[in-house]
Amino acid sequence: MKKLRRRLWKKRNAPAQGAFVPSTDIYETPAKIVLLADMPGASSDSINVTLEQDVLTIQAQVSPKLPEGYDLIYNEYGIGDYYRSFTLNETVDRDKISAHLKNGVLELVLPKIEPAKPKQITVQIG
Repeated sequence: MKKLRRRLWKKRNAPAQGAFVPSTDIYETPAKIVLLADMPGASSDSINVTLEQDVLTIQAQVSPKLPEGYDLIYNEYGIGDYYRSFTLNETVDRDKISAHLKNGVLELVLPKIEPAKPKQITVQIG
């Protein structure tokens, strides 16, 4: 795992204090890399995934939702915004990255670029 992390990712710090860094599992297959980021309370409308140069950034704004007519008097579970970014290397096909949210888990699929296949070049006479 350390080898994968060194080779593919470089964690960056959150820009604002108080932002949660979502716990993220990273899986790799020969064809793709999959990130699973825990983001409870985030909706697909509140999540912003951007790719700028080689930096993939995940951001989300989460607001507490209280039942109508109730006031919060005690809270054990912290609610707040999320921020995390990763530096990608050249093996990721940036045009085919996809994101899906299900049950508070953001799944990012990063397909790998197919390596160039060897090609036989015929030498012509004359």
